[in-house]
Amino acid sequence: MMTLGFLQQIGMWEWLALLAVALLLFGGRLPDVARSMGRSIIEFKKGLKGVEDEIEEKSSRPASKPASELPAGGSAAYQQPLGPGGEERRVAHGASGDATTGG
Repeated sequence: MMTLGFLQQIGMWEWLALLAVALLLFGGRLPDVARSMGRSIIEFKKGLKGVEDEIEEKSSRPASKPASELPAGGSAAYQQPLGPGGEERRVAHGASGDATTGG
């Protein structure tokens, strides 16, 4: 796979032609465009660094509780499903495997 492989085939005259076209299109705004691109790259790198730090922080923390310390009946994060009005919902399974709700 050639990522940016076409840049190796561009000669000096092609680069000069591209520079001339850029000067014609952007003119006096070219320094501002370059400056804003530089700031964008810096912000992007700061964002990546923040994500890397967050991942490193979470991966270095020990697990919250071992399975032996969890309450009986499953995970501590599990909650019973609630009905549309916020009331507790009971789920019963019939002989055919269908889930029916009751009150």
